[in-house]
Amino acid sequence: MTQLLLIRHGQIQANRKGHWHGSTDSPLTWTGRWQAHKTGRHVGKTFPLTAVYASPLQRCRHTAAAIAKRAGHSVVIHDDLREYGIGEWEGMPHRDLQKQHRFIDLSTANHDFAPPGGETLGGVAKRVTEALREIAGRHGPDERIAVVSHGAALGVALGTLLDNDPGRWTRYQFANCSLTELVLSPAPYVNFFNQTFHL
Repeated sequence: MTQLLLIRHGQIQANRKGHWHGSTDSPLTWTGRWQAHKTGRHVGKTFPLTAVYASPLQRCRHTAAAIAKRAGHSVVIHDDLREYGIGEWEGMPHRDLQKQHRFIDLSTANHDFAPPGGETLGGVAKRVTEALREIAGRHGPDERIAVVSHGAALGVALGTLLDNDPGRWTRYQFANCSLTELVLSPAPYVNFFNQTFHL
């Protein structure tokens, strides 16, 4: 069984401020770079990796690079690991997204709902879960693969895979540079979730 080590990227300014940066390409803060360094050191000591995959956004690429360097691999970019893009609502505070637009309520209730210029929850679920299955399919049993992605994207994936409902995505909160191990076969399950003790 291929083991997918799911890792959320390190901190960005939007995380500190509580703003939504989905498709917005934001750099790591100093804290985020330090988190990535500590995560790379911990993963390098603890988890023998076969490969490291990442979202194309720089916060994931830079986090993945710190992990790949320790593991002796290069980073493989997978476009479908990118974050949930919400179009014209990008950059808004989370509280305003809900207060002004009822974003969480609408997207959870209707998986075909999309913010202006943004993605649907169902579309995100499809592309991220297919990406994870594709990555697992590239590797053999007993291999462990690091996958560096985003909080909402990974939450949507787990809601879809574990609960058969992408609307359950808010149940799965990922801290920056947290570790979660997902196995897809014979049925999806997690060995551990949102570990942060290495930070």
